[in-house]
Amino acid sequence: MAKDKGPRRPRAETPKGFRDYFGAEVSERKAMLDTIAGVYHRYGFDPLETSAVETVEALGKFLPDVDRPNEGVFAWQDEDKDWLALRYDLTAPLARVAAQYRNDLPTPYRRFAMGPVWRNEKPGPGRFRQFYQCDADTVGSGSVAADAEICAMLADALEEVGIPRGDYVVRVNNRKVLNGVMEVAGILDPADPEKFAHERGIVMRAIDKKDRLGASGVRALLGEGRRDESGDFTTGAGLSDAQIAIVMGFVEANDLIDEDIRQRRASRVSGSTADLDEEIPSGPDDQDFPRELRQMILAASSAGRNKLVLSHLRELVGNSLVGLAGVDELSEIEKLLDSQNYNADRIRIDPDVVRGLGYYTGPVFEAELTFEITDEKGRPRQFGSVAGGGRYDDLVKRFTGQSVPATGVSIGVDRLLAALRAKGRAGADTRGPVIVTVMDRDRMADYQAMATELRRAGIRAEVYLGNPKNFGNQLKYADKRQSPVAVIQGTDEAQRGVVQLKDLFLGAKIAAEASHEEWKSQPAQTEVARADLVAGVRRLLGSA
Repeated sequence: MAKDKGPRRPRAETPKGFRDYFGAEVSERKAMLDTIAGVYHRYGFDPLETSAVETVEALGKFLPDVDRPNEGVFAWQDEDKDWLALRYDLTAPLARVAAQYRNDLPTPYRRFAMGPVWRNEKPGPGRFRQFYQCDADTVGSGSVAADAEICAMLADALEEVGIPRGDYVVRVNNRKVLNGVMEVAGILDPADPEKFAHERGIVMRAIDKKDRLGASGVRALLGEGRRDESGDFTTGAGLSDAQIAIVMGFVEANDLIDEDIRQRRASRVSGSTADLDEEIPSGPDDQDFPRELRQMILAASSAGRNKLVLSHLRELVGNSLVGLAGVDELSEIEKLLDSQNYNADRIRIDPDVVRGLGYYTGPVFEAELTFEITDEKGRPRQFGSVAGGGRYDDLVKRFTGQSVPATGVSIGVDRLLAALRAKGRAGADTRGPVIVTVMDRDRMADYQAMATELRRAGIRAEVYLGNPKNFGNQLKYADKRQSPVAVIQGTDEAQRGVVQLKDLFLGAKIAAEASHEEWKSQPAQTEVARADLVAGVRRLLGSA
């Protein structure tokens, strides 16, 4: 007779697409978010926390990956037969709050929010189903000044957390411009907004994937569809060749503008073009120009490029009223930012920005980091986008039936934190606590008193609570905790009224690098009077 094996033990592993965060990562994230919150607060934004769970009806169907189960969200039905879901971003809950408390909130309402969101998407390298977002939004203002302010605030936040000017650019476009292009292409009817909605959704998602798929991949998705490397087929929008040509004129706008700039520089003709060329100088040689002068030249170059971009977009939208309105809004945003010295080298007009979410109605923007990093295979690559957002004037209307303008931005917390680590600028103090070692079990009260004294002085400290029999294990524990200092007091030290302070960071450095003579001249362990415990630890922490 087979022996009953008993219940199966659960596997100790995180679910696919999820991850755990430990001490240093959590501390670095909190420090970064605190800095961003300080910027938002200076701009007059108030904090808001909403539930992680919303009704599916309140969340709406705006995710780009609509072919995924449950429309890309984690959803379930409760005992009252209502469908609930984990929030997929922080914007949809804000729309519900703005509608629910519309009689109590000021108009406009300016809020920021930070927290985890969940998406039922196919996980992959660096792509998780749970991740943090950091949002700021203005609800109740239809002025493009609100959009310009969000862009300026985003630039300030990036610089304050440690991304210097020149290592990022905030790129701005307008959904109305793309709508104008689609109107010219015959897939948007102003008299019937729902007509061709499915095709437009595919077009927007295809354009948003240009950086990953390239122009040829976008072209395939505008037509019959595309098969990826794994063999999976994605159905396309089914546009005609003539329609594809019009949309690709928008997709390849940057390439056309770059070619226009090259030709203008080469010809140097007179008149208005010459005036424009003065604003688009040749690129400076890094070795021949000081950094400040290079930035001035690049700013002037970008300003001239913005004029070309706006001119090109105006041609693309033809006589489309919505498209022309979008170009005018971009022009106004540029003027507002320029008046505040947010030059085009920091914030620029860029047709490549589309954004995949379906609720955007006007200006859209992304923050891209421009410096290079090395991937896991040692290849150089640019870091890419760390934030995005835009105007969504119809989101609150879903609840109230009345149009409520809104605009905002969301920072990808994990990506920005990874960028700061790559630059060596993650600002949190990730050192572990001071470890008070235990030399005598009977003197635990004395060791606890030392830890309490350090804590009351504002110093992280803990008493070793494992088996104290092997002192080496205590130091190994301190190493795992990334502890900067170990406090040691045996019977002899207690009788003499002193403690030993071991600088664990210096000790590790000396052991790894120093010669025997250097090791003797730089002892990593010092003796101080018991009464000077706090002062001695502070001194070591200051030099760590």
